[in-house]
Formats: sequence, structure tokens, C-alpha cells
Amino acid sequence: MPLTSGRSPVLVASSHGTGSPSGRGAVGGLVAAVGRRRPDLQVRSAFVDVQPPSPLRVMRDVEGRPTRLVPLLLSAGYHVFVDLTEAAAASTTTTLAPALGPDRRLAELLRDRLVEAGLRDDDVVVMAAAGSSEPSAVADCEQVARDLAALLSRPVTPAYLSGALPRLDAAVAAARSAGATRVVVATYLLAPGFFADLATRSGADVVSGPLLLAHQPPPTALVDIVVERYLA
Repeated sequence: MPLTSGRSPVLVASSHGTGSPSGRGAVGGLVAAVGRRRPDLQVRSAFVDVQPPSPLRVMRDVEGRPTRLVPLLLSAGYHVFVDLTEAAAASTTTTLAPALGPDRRLAELLRDRLVEAGLRDDDVVVMAAAGSSEPSAVADCEQVARDLAALLSRPVTPAYLSGALPRLDAAVAAARSAGATRVVVATYLLAPGFFADLATRSGADVVSGPLLLAHQPPPTALVDIVVERYLA
């Protein structure tokens, strides 16, 4: 963990949490890269579900220091509006940063993953997001789908793995029924894990990897976004 300097708030990188070893490694790699980018800050990991420590636990561990909760979440859904908002409210020295998305750089990363997966000119693209019952989170995902569509110069249908409609498998089936030669899924998920595994079983011909890949350095753009959210 980087050494601290002055009284800058501790950057508490707060992700969902996963039981996937590759997902844990990928997210941990992102947090480590943020620490290397800003060695003047103390950077700590926290998780809103599945894994310890919780944001509240980390806040207690660094008691006496101001903290800045930075969601490693792609949209502002339940975990931002409830879990992290309540954690921030528990301390007068804790603030909450915005979610990572929407951000055009995330759409650029999605495009890069599609190119790596072998995207063709005639492919029909469906964007797979985790999904949320929060309308604002769905709107965030729709914005990223529009950004990706502009980058690819073709339509992109946003679809969801839970919490919102259309479901990914239904969107893939609809594209195939409409005559698509190949249906390609752009995986708008932060890291490998349960939802990424669901995306691979959606019935698509090709499924791109998530934004963070196991055993690969995190994209510079993601590190940039995390640091910018801390400073926002």
C-alpha cells in the first residue's frame, strides 16, 4: 500500500465484490494501478457485497483520516444510492465520488474489446450490462450504448443480465430472428465473474471480454477515470 502524505482523503476504491478468483485479481490489479499512479495517496479496497472488508470497516480502520469513497461501479444504481451513500453518511469526514460511467472512454474500451474479439462489419452488436432497478442506472447504460454506436457507426442495443429489460438472451434472440448473420455481445462489465459468465451463455456468436481482463494490466483509461472521480 502506498505511503500517505499530508491529510489527503484516503481513496477507498469500493467495488461490488466477487467470488471469482480472476475477477478478484482483475479488480485488485486496478486498485494497485491507482496506487502506483498516485503514490501520495493511501489507497484501500472495499466491497459492497460478497467480499470483506466493507466500506464501513475500512473507514473504521483509518479512523481520524478523511476518506473518499470511489465506486468501482459502472453506473449509479442501488449500491451507490444506498450502500455507499449510507456509508458516507456515517462519517462527517467521508465523501462519495461519482460512479465510473457513463464516460466516453468506457465506450472506447468496449470498442477495443470488440475489435480484439474479431468484430466484423456486418455483425449486430448488443451491449450487455449488469442491470438495475434504478432508472438512472439504466439511463447511464443507454448513454454508453449510444456512445459505442457512434464509435462503431452502427446501432447498439443495450440489454441487461438482471434488474431491467430487455434481458440479454432475449435481445440476442430478437437480433437473430431479425436476420442477423452474427450477433456479438459487448460486455459492459468491469471484471470477470458471475455476470460475465452469464453473458457467455446468452446465445451470441461472439462475446467480448469485460473491461478488466485477468492476467492483463488494467487499461490506462480506467485508471484515469478512477483518479478523476476521486478528484471530482
